[in-house]
Amino acid sequence: MGQVSLRGIRKRFGETDVIRGVDLEVRDGEFIVFVGPSGCGKSTTLRMIAGLETITSGDLIIDGTRANDLRPADRGAAMVFQSYALYPHMTVAENMGFALKMAGVPRTQRDEQVGRTAEVLRITELLGRFPKELSGGQRQRVAIGRAIVRKPKVFLFDEPLSNLDAALRVNMRIELSRLHKQLGTTMIYVTHDQVEAMTMGDRIAVFNAGRVEQLGTPMELYNQPANEFVATFLGAPQMNLVDRPPATGASAAHLALWAALAGNAGPLAQRAGLRPEHLHLLPAGQGIAAVVALAEHLGDSSIVHLRVEGVSGLLNAKVAATGSRIMAGKAVGLGMTDTAPTLTFDATGHRL
Repeated sequence: MGQVSLRGIRKRFGETDVIRGVDLEVRDGEFIVFVGPSGCGKSTTLRMIAGLETITSGDLIIDGTRANDLRPADRGAAMVFQSYALYPHMTVAENMGFALKMAGVPRTQRDEQVGRTAEVLRITELLGRFPKELSGGQRQRVAIGRAIVRKPKVFLFDEPLSNLDAALRVNMRIELSRLHKQLGTTMIYVTHDQVEAMTMGDRIAVFNAGRVEQLGTPMELYNQPANEFVATFLGAPQMNLVDRPPATGASAAHLALWAALAGNAGPLAQRAGLRPEHLHLLPAGQGIAAVVALAEHLGDSSIVHLRVEGVSGLLNAKVAATGSRIMAGKAVGLGMTDTAPTLTFDATGHRL
């Protein structure tokens, strides 16, 4: 079992409220991701679950037991850190089996558990090496193995892939997802990387300023964000937001864009949002008039940043790569896909 409940959890450092009342239910066997910008409280929340930070108020329940005052070793949770935290003077096998040794597990049983874990992580050939002889990805596997051998109820990951290069991060995301399916153990994973969140989590908790803005599956959050923060945090490039045109003096392009996005939204709608993949480019004179500010060519696609007269900020369109390059300063038209889901928000940023 690995159920974790956070009920009204708060954390204060001095006079500063860092966590401001988090309520969250983590299901047994679930892979849940805490995501949000730096300083939003996601790592602090994870550390409170682990017992590395005290809880100012609220209740932490692990498998039906209030865990606020339990020692970290008694909570049934194992944490994997960003820095690996391996002992440099110990071999891989010794690092992985150290917690078992401290717990008084006999040598034969320790070696057996370490060996089985190494097979799961595909690092058997590394057991005799020292950390300095390993790559970053191999060190992270060892750190994960050290957690697995303890057979915890809950794995806690604090940005474990942030020190790896881009290609290795992709491989490790795949490995962690495979590991979760193989072990079936509850995993709580902290990251600021929305790609990791979207590709790995059964559900995602989006943190902001010490609160959970929204909890749901990746596609629920992407397609039905609760507010502007969630809408713009998830998705790269981020969602386009267009303000309601002023009552007088609005440009024709701004009026046309608002009508296309939120023509039937009613007076409460103050902003309308559209994902970049639902915008496409037309020849100048068609659609909504725009000018290319910058085009980023990514090989299989291009991100085109556009100015529309009267609209604050740039609009982003993600379009398929073409044979001709899209140049800055070019006049174009903007169109929308037939299935483009438009979202509208009120003056407080909540989705209507």
